[in-house]
Amino acid sequence: MAQKPKSTVSADEGAIVSTIRNLWVYMWPADRPDLRMRVVLAIGALLLAKVASTLVPFAYAGIIDTLGTSGPDAALILGLSVPIILVVAYGVGQIIDTGLQQLRDILFSSVGQHAVRQLAYRTFTHVHRLSLRFHLQRKTGGLSRVIERGTKGIETIVRFTMLNTAPTLVEFLIVGVIFGWLFGWAYVLVLAAVVAAYMIFTVRASNWRIAIRRDMNESDTDANAKAIDSLLNFETVKYFGNENLEASRYDRAMAGYERAATRIWTSLGWLNFGQGVIFWLGMIVLSVMAALGVMNGDLTVGDFVLLNTFMMQIYRPLNQIGFVYREIRQGLADIEEMFRLLDQNPEIEDKSGATPLAISGPVLAFEDVYFHYDSDRPILKGVSFTVPAGKTIAVVGPSGAGKSTISRLIYRFYDVTAGRVTVDGQDVREVTQQSLRAAIGMVPQDTVLFNDTIAYNIRYGRPDATDEEVQAAANMAQIGPFIESLPHGYDTQVGERGLKLSGGEKQRVAIARTILKAPPILILDEATSALDTHTEREIQSALDTVSKGRTTLVIAHRLSTVVDADEIIVLREGRIAERGRHEELLAGGGLYAQMWNRQREAAEASERLRAAQDDPEGFVTRKPAEHPAE
Repeated sequence: MAQKPKSTVSADEGAIVSTIRNLWVYMWPADRPDLRMRVVLAIGALLLAKVASTLVPFAYAGIIDTLGTSGPDAALILGLSVPIILVVAYGVGQIIDTGLQQLRDILFSSVGQHAVRQLAYRTFTHVHRLSLRFHLQRKTGGLSRVIERGTKGIETIVRFTMLNTAPTLVEFLIVGVIFGWLFGWAYVLVLAAVVAAYMIFTVRASNWRIAIRRDMNESDTDANAKAIDSLLNFETVKYFGNENLEASRYDRAMAGYERAATRIWTSLGWLNFGQGVIFWLGMIVLSVMAALGVMNGDLTVGDFVLLNTFMMQIYRPLNQIGFVYREIRQGLADIEEMFRLLDQNPEIEDKSGATPLAISGPVLAFEDVYFHYDSDRPILKGVSFTVPAGKTIAVVGPSGAGKSTISRLIYRFYDVTAGRVTVDGQDVREVTQQSLRAAIGMVPQDTVLFNDTIAYNIRYGRPDATDEEVQAAANMAQIGPFIESLPHGYDTQVGERGLKLSGGEKQRVAIARTILKAPPILILDEATSALDTHTEREIQSALDTVSKGRTTLVIAHRLSTVVDADEIIVLREGRIAERGRHEELLAGGGLYAQMWNRQREAAEASERLRAAQDDPEGFVTRKPAEHPAE
């Protein structure tokens, strides 16, 4: 079960402030003075735009008043009548406002994208730090969706909080002061009531919608996970003809998304309608007050127009505040899972003061090791053995005996429950994971390749290797001639998970990759058990080559692959039942001998069946009749 995160981004205002504080280091990066300067310039452009937008209504009101009183003999300034000058000023003010807002977006674009990139990188690296247990419990498609939505949510929050919220509040303050100065504080009280009612309604409605957004995100994640899972298992779907079953599973998940998305849009309609009702009721009240002022002679027609222009100008940022709040809340819902992901602590971490592994032998040892995945199901129970430097030790046993767990403990995918795993006397928990894994090479049973070229997959063992070294490793793995026979050679694409190659070809690529890594410790984890007997014999010779002179641990199901091991350890129910060389174990007549005899009988039966298939008429094995027909 995944650990409960220490803290998550919850749907409340405190969480918004906390999230913005956490994101501030990305919006104001300490190592990028150029981006800091862009932030300053963007804010400056924004504030100038607010000043311009505040002055524009005065020009508009002046146009109304001067046009009502001016005639052909209107006063001239610089050869132009005052109304014409005000019209030009009004248009120029609008152009300046628009230009400064676009300049703000241009300046801030690189800041926002840098923040997205840095957080996406942090999340990606964090996911790779998490334990194997975590990844075995997660669905790849769902995880990728969480990261995708989270990065978009981060961009939304960074942009809107930095460039919209605070400057809009400043604009409200400026307009409030102007209203009090020109029209009286009664107008300010009505304006404040409209803004407060608008904001309270927006906050409460958005809080209601955020729960719907979470449901939609969960349905979206579920549908994407099912789609990815189905496509990754394309061949299995075809084997059983279950295309309709997969489509049905996907459609059921999308039906949940459809319901949630419909509710999202419906709730948005009600939210917009409620906001409109509140604003226009306030607009009616203020307009009636201004109209009465004009009728009483306290205000001019220009003042009436000025008030309406300011209200319409307020409506844009007020509506934007509602939009910004909705977007921030939805962004928080989108990044909620990402922050939970970042709050997940890796199960396996380097200890404080961990040192790089020092290799001298190397000698690999298990010292009275106990281990369990779940406390009620022990896997290893007091296992002790040593793999001497340059020797090959094999671990065999029935399914479920704990063989593959041994390789996971050596790699430190998990930590032992009790006892120690050591390399040259150093507890693997006391050294850095990077240095430990750099010293180990693995050829697993199920080789999964990256969807790239053969050269890329071999070079993955040592990314800085030259083309000549890659080719030499391929030749040692006995796959070089095959690769060179392909039309594109080493640039041949292997397909998703290497599915364009056969099992034996994938296994040889894995061996070449390990050869290129040149590790002092080698683990062969049932490296040939998924192959046919003929391919196994060919692969085995390549494995013998790569393991020569290395400290090698062979985890095997097929006993024929370990007959030459320096020692064979037989596991049964998590304990060492027998140990010794192949001949000694056969002579002992114990579990190993029983397993050997069963596998030999199965192999002989398989050979007889294949011979019968190759010779269906029995000409080779049929005896001549004693009395042939005359």
